[in-house]
Amino acid sequence: MYGICLLSQIPCRSDASDKSEMVTQLLFGEVYSVVELTEKWAKILTQADNYECWICIKQHNTLSEKEFNEIIAAPSPLSSEMVQVLEENKVFIPIVLGASLPLLKNGEMKIGDRCFSFDGAALQNNAPDKSKILEYAFMYLNSPYLWGGRSPFGIDCSGFTQMVYKLSHFQLPRDAYQQAEFGTACSFVEEAQAGDLAFFDNEAGKIVHVGIVIGQGEIIHASGQVRIDTLDHQGIFNKDLNQYTHRLRIIKNIL
Repeated sequence: MYGICLLSQIPCRSDASDKSEMVTQLLFGEVYSVVELTEKWAKILTQADNYECWICIKQHNTLSEKEFNEIIAAPSPLSSEMVQVLEENKVFIPIVLGASLPLLKNGEMKIGDRCFSFDGAALQNNAPDKSKILEYAFMYLNSPYLWGGRSPFGIDCSGFTQMVYKLSHFQLPRDAYQQAEFGTACSFVEEAQAGDLAFFDNEAGKIVHVGIVIGQGEIIHASGQVRIDTLDHQGIFNKDLNQYTHRLRIIKNIL
């Protein structure tokens, strides 16, 4: 069984409970396979990043295998504004930056027996483009931090880097430690280029944070909010707190 997110965003939880923590979000147009069904919950595997989580059955929209394969065979354009709207039967549905627009053709998307119209700004699928990374990163500036979030209205550190790279046409895994497995390591901070990813660890050596190198000793990352701080060989120095908040582990050139 397969499904698609047809809401602005759907919370995805670690367990089949409303009280369970949100570990990620689905944005409009993103598809998934269903691993398990209960009376109230669906255990899913997201198609883009193979993330296993639970969603409320009330927010699940079924796709046939044919529809699912049709969507993933034609990579979707992406919403390129902070907030835009779709229309379905004269009812508006908000979508956020980076939402997918599957099967969009001549301003319409036909998904199952539903039809959505869209006349907003969309990014067409192209080759990965590192030159656009900082442009998209700055669009999230001041977005509040939210564990598991992937939207401008709440986003975590790895959700931020994943979404910025999604807009730049490159798919990263969901969590920071997984993202750190990609790319080529820089030997020194001075070698880092704008758009590279910087990873930070805790006392146990586990990678727990990630941000995007701006250059000239600065980084943009989600910590309390998406913000710009100083980056050096020690890590991130928060000017507001006047202290180092994250210890640098490695910088990776991804694109």
